[in-house]
Amino acid sequence: MSNVPDQTLTPPQVRTGFCALVGRPNVGKSTLLNAIVGKRLVAVSAKPQTTRNRIVGIKNLMLAEASPDGPAAAQLVFLDTPGIQKGESALSHYMHEQAMAAVAECDLAVLLVDASEPRERMPRFLDAPDAVDLAGALRDRKVPVVVVLNKIDLVRPKQALLPVIEAWVGAGWPDVVPVSALSGDGVAHLLELLAGKLPAGPRLFPEDMVTDRAEEFLAAELIREQLFKQLGKELPYVSAVLVESFEERPSKGDVTIGAVIYVERPTQKGIVVGKSGSRIKEIGIAAREAIAQLFGCPVHVTLHVKVHPDWSRGGGGLRHMGYH
Repeated sequence: MSNVPDQTLTPPQVRTGFCALVGRPNVGKSTLLNAIVGKRLVAVSAKPQTTRNRIVGIKNLMLAEASPDGPAAAQLVFLDTPGIQKGESALSHYMHEQAMAAVAECDLAVLLVDASEPRERMPRFLDAPDAVDLAGALRDRKVPVVVVLNKIDLVRPKQALLPVIEAWVGAGWPDVVPVSALSGDGVAHLLELLAGKLPAGPRLFPEDMVTDRAEEFLAAELIREQLFKQLGKELPYVSAVLVESFEERPSKGDVTIGAVIYVERPTQKGIVVGKSGSRIKEIGIAAREAIAQLFGCPVHVTLHVKVHPDWSRGGGGLRHMGYH
């Protein structure tokens, strides 16, 4: 009998690990994750703290610059996190803990910075009270950190980025990558750089998997996205969406979804419903189209609105909304 090990039993090696996307609110973490995986997994809006949970997005890629003796492929597991900021509500504390936990568990941290915001893009913003916890955690964790200057499509002239990059490098953050998550500019280079900093090992997830989240969660995210997009400043960000029914109908090739939008005040319910139900109908139509695009099949969405007073301020309300 041969003593040569059966190579077919050994999982192929790739560069792999967990990459935490961290930063302040509205720097484009969720937009970047959606661009990387090529799907709208995460709610995106101009409202601060749209992201509330750690959300996994998985990217498999062949490496253009693989070393001769290293893996030629990579599996990057991204953790999208809520924006770091101080807040007094139970929901704010929950989101802060989600972001800090991602930093504690990651193999590599991706610090996103808004390159179009003068205060945000300079390293000294990390000394601000609402960012100091994040800066300390990144330094204490002693994992590689890549600084991503996002929204470069808004920077004019482009030469203005050079002193920003120099400032970050001079402050002790040597890996700085300018990108536009919206246009995709620089994203491919970023992925190559991140992969090169991860160790070799077997894939952490199946190759055809893009997230560990259930379809019900993804549907709720896209409904909440439309809620924020259509209502803008009219509705406080503490609204929530719970999917109460989710049925795949193989005989019809479609999916039916029943969801509840929760708000904290009766007046807010009126805003969401709109005159004669016009607003909630528009939200449902837009959400249906987004979910159908993600799932790749026809989708039927039924929405209701309920009031759950001050749910964001107590543990019981958070648990009811699924924020454990």
